[in-house]
Amino acid sequence: MIAYPLPAQSREDLLAALRLIGADPRSNAYFEPKRDLLSLFIPKADFRAAAFLKQELLARGGDAVVNRGVISCEASESAVLLLGTPGQLRSLTEKLGALPCWGLPGIREGLSRALAGMDRSAWTFSFREGRVLSLGKRTAVMGILNLTSDSFYAKSRIPPEDDLLSRARSMVAAGAAVLDLGAESTRPGSDPVPEAEETGRLLPAVAAVRKAFPETVISADTWKAKVALEAVRAGADIINDISGLGFDPDLPGAVAESGAALVLSHIQGTPRDMQKDPKYEDTVGDILRYFEERLSLAEKAGIPAERIILDPGLGFGKRREDNLRILRNLDAFRVFGRPLLIGHSRKGFIGATLGLDAPEDRLEGTLAVTALCGLHHAALVRVHDVEENVRVLSMLGAIGECRE
Repeated sequence: MIAYPLPAQSREDLLAALRLIGADPRSNAYFEPKRDLLSLFIPKADFRAAAFLKQELLARGGDAVVNRGVISCEASESAVLLLGTPGQLRSLTEKLGALPCWGLPGIREGLSRALAGMDRSAWTFSFREGRVLSLGKRTAVMGILNLTSDSFYAKSRIPPEDDLLSRARSMVAAGAAVLDLGAESTRPGSDPVPEAEETGRLLPAVAAVRKAFPETVISADTWKAKVALEAVRAGADIINDISGLGFDPDLPGAVAESGAALVLSHIQGTPRDMQKDPKYEDTVGDILRYFEERLSLAEKAGIPAERIILDPGLGFGKRREDNLRILRNLDAFRVFGRPLLIGHSRKGFIGATLGLDAPEDRLEGTLAVTALCGLHHAALVRVHDVEENVRVLSMLGAIGECRE
């Protein structure tokens, strides 16, 4: 069972939640004074479980929004929005442990995981040769180094004979915590490149960057098992897999064998077809259920959860509105207790929102999303323009740390 935060801190958000759940809109007057409380959303519960949750939270000083048919027994199930303090919700979770009926054990598991995950705010990844990546204190920046000739943003392309080390040096100097090297474009409509071609582009670049910057954390953007293994041997610390372990059945084992950290991403479809007609019943809920399944797959393959970073995959099988919903609900992705990476830089949904066809014109939109990520404590942002994004995050950090 998935439970996750749902924005309800404004009157408009609360009314939207009431409509989503099917509650009587007149009940808004009762919930309005409680909308500043923590709000956790359960997409589907037995109507008896929904009534029980409401009763128990009311007894603790909180409340719950349920479908109007729950009390009259006209609804067999209901989504539920729990409104309470963390202490009230933890007390509720303890009570659920004594009741093995109506799906309450599953709800208890989801609530326990969500509350524990949302409490997590710092992570440390240790790599070979003493390299360490500390995440959580302030949103960090991952700089993009494209080794392809067809990436969607032309200015990010680095020909093999060109200035890879110069660009890497500029990014490190500007404050990049991670350098992400990719040798296969995954823009919408792109085809995969042969393994030998990707290896020929990627491995020399990883080795060169590792030699030049021995203390810098390097990520290799690939979904192929053999490429991933060779990239780690060449000096990569992280495998950034856009497929969510879904394209190459050997990748989970390869990542586990390599000891690398893993960026586990959401995608619907493949790069070739992902933007043709993506559909979601519930964008955020669907992605959370996907992560639940993929985290289980990773664990079974021997990849510890402590080595995983989650990426909801903006632009990877998403409509404009899906991308905006993900950003509107960033806190929902904290429920697994893993650091969150957002890759939004100059992407199409920014252009569609602002009416800008050219990726070259989307810097301001990118910086706006970066600021949002900083305010919601995303662990990493993956961007083309390191210096500008670091400045935005540094300014936010200075404001947040000012206590006088």
